[in-house]
Amino acid sequence: MEKKEVISVWVRDPRICKEDFWHAYMDYEICIHTNSLAFNRKSSCVRRRFSEFVWLRDKLQENTLLLVTLPQLPPKNPFFNLNNAQQINCRMKGLQQFLETVVQNPVLQSDSCLHLFLQSQLSVPHMEACAEGRGGVTVAEAVHSSAHSRLRFGPEREEDLREDQQECVHHTHTLVSPERDTC
Repeated sequence: MEKKEVISVWVRDPRICKEDFWHAYMDYEICIHTNSLAFNRKSSCVRRRFSEFVWLRDKLQENTLLLVTLPQLPPKNPFFNLNNAQQINCRMKGLQQFLETVVQNPVLQSDSCLHLFLQSQLSVPHMEACAEGRGGVTVAEAVHSSAHSRLRFGPEREEDLREDQQECVHHTHTLVSPERDTC
């Protein structure tokens, strides 16, 4: 009996991270559970912010040479309120729909940027370097090392990582149910 391939992905646990007194952003936990041979790790969780989703979509579009029509991300809202539960839920729902569509596409499943985004703790500059073979480790090594590390960034401190740790506040939000969907 042949086992059906399953790839489940969730976007959850929004968290506000303060860079300084005036600047904050929200990141989300992305969890994946799969039995697919396309993925080295069968389950993992990472945290990503909206700008990293934008980077992923751009890289996937660039790497597929327009052969694949990618789903849209939720629109960038210049008035996004980090304390507005409805806006947060709508964004999480849109990000999850984006990832659900992407991980089901066999062409995109082979993209190293997707694997690094979903299953490594690397930042965007380090994901780009790794995917281009300039990172000092392979994609498989980066994914594997993330399984054993709770660090958000690699062991070599990144230039853009501030010495002072960012203050992060967890918010508990669930996805908007379809019958109440007002996105």
